[in-house]
Amino acid sequence: MRIEEHPILGAFEKGDEVAFTLDGKEIHGYEGEPIAAALRAAGVMAHRHTRKKDEPRGIFCAIGRCTDCVMIVDGKPNVRTCITPLKAGMQVQTQYGISAKESEDETI
Repeated sequence: MRIEEHPILGAFEKGDEVAFTLDGKEIHGYEGEPIAAALRAAGVMAHRHTRKKDEPRGIFCAIGRCTDCVMIVDGKPNVRTCITPLKAGMQVQTQYGISAKESEDETI
């Protein structure tokens, strides 16, 4: 299933298939489509986890008004993936609270 028309961005002109990573795993999407659309087509529903309860969140409004789809993109946190166009080689990370999840061996 792929989102083909966005309520704000309009219809998508399908770009070239490109590779990007999600939490280090290679995924494919079409250049220019929203990152969230490429993730949805790959079966990814959770984009971030809440800070207090670690609850998963994904696409809610799909027009850039809420923050449920925010992720870390190329090292920048709080990127609204529902309106951010996909580019080849992007590094996308699930966001935990306001940052990436710390690995088990990192100290605070």
